[in-house]
Amino acid sequence: MRTKEEVLKILDRRVAVCDTTLRDGEQTAGIVFANIEKYKIAQMLDDAGVPQIESGIPAMSGDEKVAVKHIAHMGLNASVLGWNRADIHDINDSIDCDVDSVAISLSSSDIHIQNKLRKSREWVLEKISESVQHAADHGLYISCNAEDASRADLGFLVEFARTAKEAGASRLRYCDTIGREDPFTIHERIKTIIKLVGIDVEMHTHNDFGMANANTMAGVKAGAKFVSTTVMGIGERAGNTALEEIVMTCRHLLNLETGVDPLKLRPLAEFVSVAAGRPIYVSKPFLGFNCFAHEAGIHTDGIIKDHKNYEPYDPEEVGLQRAIVIGKHSGRSTLVSDLAKRGIDLDDDTASLLLDNVRLASVSLKRSITSDELFYLYENLIKGSDVFDKQ
Repeated sequence: MRTKEEVLKILDRRVAVCDTTLRDGEQTAGIVFANIEKYKIAQMLDDAGVPQIESGIPAMSGDEKVAVKHIAHMGLNASVLGWNRADIHDINDSIDCDVDSVAISLSSSDIHIQNKLRKSREWVLEKISESVQHAADHGLYISCNAEDASRADLGFLVEFARTAKEAGASRLRYCDTIGREDPFTIHERIKTIIKLVGIDVEMHTHNDFGMANANTMAGVKAGAKFVSTTVMGIGERAGNTALEEIVMTCRHLLNLETGVDPLKLRPLAEFVSVAAGRPIYVSKPFLGFNCFAHEAGIHTDGIIKDHKNYEPYDPEEVGLQRAIVIGKHSGRSTLVSDLAKRGIDLDDDTASLLLDNVRLASVSLKRSITSDELFYLYENLIKGSDVFDKQ
């Protein structure tokens, strides 16, 4: 098992990813990973450069505990973290697995404290102090998770974070458990916690309102150094912050490197997709094949002239390819460019007539057409043959 100091060195980045695909991702309704799939996912996350992997919940025992212990002994470069309730018995299960880090989680909102735990704020702070201290006594790196932080009273959340820090926690995980936060309020709350407590903060956001990535980025801009992600954003209900979105958003919009290799994102997602039984949607940012597919005439003309006109980054960066689609919304430049590859110099008048036929074909077939089909239409146009049987 690594020492706390060794873990701190691994996590010494401006933005450090703690990927929870194996824990929170698997909590998606209907998803179950076989242990052998978990080991492969852990290896692929490590190969991609993810510095910390949340491997599971040892207190579940059985196959779960076996898997966590196996991952902890795989010799990964990444830190291996086990998730726990604020309970000494849970933490002992993590210690049994030889993980080098633990997440210790407890509710922080009055809604949860009163209606779920049916306890008091004082009880919560006592449990945090007791459990974090126990983990610290065993030399573990500790993330203390404030569940439902987005609905917690800010003053109590500060007290929660301060209690965790004094007991030995290295960071606070700010959990937007039901995805109801917005980037404007989350920025101010994270900034306040860091200023008043002086503790590293991790963003753990859910996508119920479609703002998981935006909320995580707002937290990073407020000073949070850790981001919790899942591959493809899988997770409970509407999902979590997506690993690929965070890596690329940090790089291109915040000029911050996570150390995760973008070229490893698509192969990783493909494996998780099969293991989880969840498809990669064609329009999924940074993963879907439609990210670089262009059909509209104005766009394709701009792409043909310079891809930077309508693409925010190079497709090669994430292992995708650009595609110029021929269809109802195409313009003449698409036809000219495609047929030029066959050595055909298309004049303006012929291009206009051919474009009419392309649109007729696309509407009739209810899809785009292939390059070979375009060539077929061109040949028949030149021969004067009416393939549409227009009267």
